[in-house]
Amino acid sequence: MTDSPFARRTRLVGAALIAAISALSTSAHGQAPGAPGAPEPSAISVSGLGEARVTPDRATATIGVETRRPTASQAAAENARQTRAVIEAIRAAGIAAEDITTNDYAVVPDYQYDQATRSSPLKGYFVRNTVRVRILKIENTGAVLDAALGKGANTIHSVELYSSTLQSARRDALANAVEQAKADAEVIAKAAGGTLGPLIELNSTEMVLPVLERGMAMRAMAAAPDSPTPIASGQQTVQARVAGRWRFLPGR
Repeated sequence: MTDSPFARRTRLVGAALIAAISALSTSAHGQAPGAPGAPEPSAISVSGLGEARVTPDRATATIGVETRRPTASQAAAENARQTRAVIEAIRAAGIAAEDITTNDYAVVPDYQYDQATRSSPLKGYFVRNTVRVRILKIENTGAVLDAALGKGANTIHSVELYSSTLQSARRDALANAVEQAKADAEVIAKAAGGTLGPLIELNSTEMVLPVLERGMAMRAMAAAPDSPTPIASGQQTVQARVAGRWRFLPGR
């Protein structure tokens, strides 16, 4: 029996469909990872925190002289005299000239409110001169403050303690953070029944927490104190955070 034209066309169309389906199936199973349309390989994302501690060995002090007089010129002249004496005392305490910098200078009218007249007449002028002092030996900090106060300084705005080895501590903290992140990733991979593969991505964010003694507000401490001003250095903590992604290799 011979086939009709219609039967022959039906068999040809069916064979073509089977060939197309077979080709698609072969192509899908043969795609390599990373090829367009291929599924992303499994990955483990973790973060790590590392710390390092150092003892401050240096200090920066902000020391001021404030004066009030009836005229601006009188206030400025008196302030200049006291400030020169303070700087000379700081130099005599072992601080080099290049480590003393003018931080702020201001001349401000002094208006005081009078309740009886309900007005604010000019009472004089206020002059402020502030110097920033870098102290390379932290053990000299108290002596420098006392010397300045003894020669006319009447404000200590702040004392900041810091370490000269901060960059080394920062790198140690980063290394500790990476080590912790990788260790956590290995634990996760093992618990999931696989192993940790190669590193895909690693980023860092840092937060430095210095030890500071701020706003000491030593105003007019009755000339020089009987005993040196104590300064406790404490310790400085450097924290580093990292975020990493590793390839996850499933167990077989």
